[in-house]
Amino acid sequence: MVHFVLVHGVGHGGWCWYKVKPQLESAGHRVTAIDLAASGVNMAKIHEVHTLSDYTQPLIELMDSLPTGEKVTLVGHSLGGYNLALVMDMFPQKISVAVFLTAHMPDCTHSPSYVMDELIERIPADFWLDTQLSSDLDPEKPKNIVVFGPKCLFSNLYQLSSSQDLALAELLARPGSMFHEDILKVKPFSKEGYGSVNRVFIVCKRDLTMKEDFQRWMIENNPVKDVMEIEDADHMPMMSKPNELCFCLLDIANKYN
Repeated sequence: MVHFVLVHGVGHGGWCWYKVKPQLESAGHRVTAIDLAASGVNMAKIHEVHTLSDYTQPLIELMDSLPTGEKVTLVGHSLGGYNLALVMDMFPQKISVAVFLTAHMPDCTHSPSYVMDELIERIPADFWLDTQLSSDLDPEKPKNIVVFGPKCLFSNLYQLSSSQDLALAELLARPGSMFHEDILKVKPFSKEGYGSVNRVFIVCKRDLTMKEDFQRWMIENNPVKDVMEIEDADHMPMMSKPNELCFCLLDIANKYN
């Protein structure tokens, strides 16, 4: 039995894995779909969450609670790649493999913000459509706030997903943050921690948020053990291609556990 820990992206929560969780469980595995701070049903408000570490705290607590000798398969989607990197650096001995699902994947050489800065450069201004972008104006630890608008969700994140899944996102998505200002200050992830864990990248070829060429750029920047592809997946493969995603995850679990 493999213990999968599924980590959502910005504005989302553990709810976004609702198609994937039962499939992995029916294959005999244990699945934890976590809510990060101020996400899903986590009671914190985004204005109370100041740093990437604060945001990752529920995942840090989960990893810390694992008994000695237990290893998990971590899966991070989108911004969730940064949450993976943080706990990989802290708990490398507790992770069999880390799966970056069209996710931010930093390296051990540059500032952790390096891949985020590159993505920000590549995203055109009109991408955001009706998304509300603001700052919380905290004088000590300012951060950007993101509230996805329905048009942006439909056009750029969920364009190949069902209308039901889009409606779910419109109902459940919460204000989030990329924590860019904090990530700018974080020291590079270590080779001994983050760099020592097996990494696999799953490329989503129809992703309009992190386009395929950007995903390939991250892989070239920081090579991984394996690269898998999902052909007709948008930025939300757990919604648009759950069966194909589960096939990839089960294949990875068999190989690295």
